[in-house]
Amino acid sequence: MATVKFTHALKRFFPELNDIPANGNSFAEIFKEIDASYPGLSSYVLDESGSLRRHVNVFIDGKMINDRNKLSDPISSNSEIYIIQALSGG
Repeated sequence: MATVKFTHALKRFFPELNDIPANGNSFAEIFKEIDASYPGLSSYVLDESGSLRRHVNVFIDGKMINDRNKLSDPISSNSEIYIIQALSGG
């Protein structure tokens, strides 16, 4: 089962987020499952069109995902997925 991990920036809004086991063949499938358990999480990660927000990155097994729009990157049963919300400002 894949494991999804979140940075502190997202845990600040969803303190109960820890390492989450998830099933799915793509990041889109896994994120849909997680969002059902944590309503509102998608508004921090996805934009209005369902694409990753500009300041959010997702890494699957150490590599940044390629498909930021359809989130179709494949997931294996033992993948580690990191959802990272970058901080910006000046």
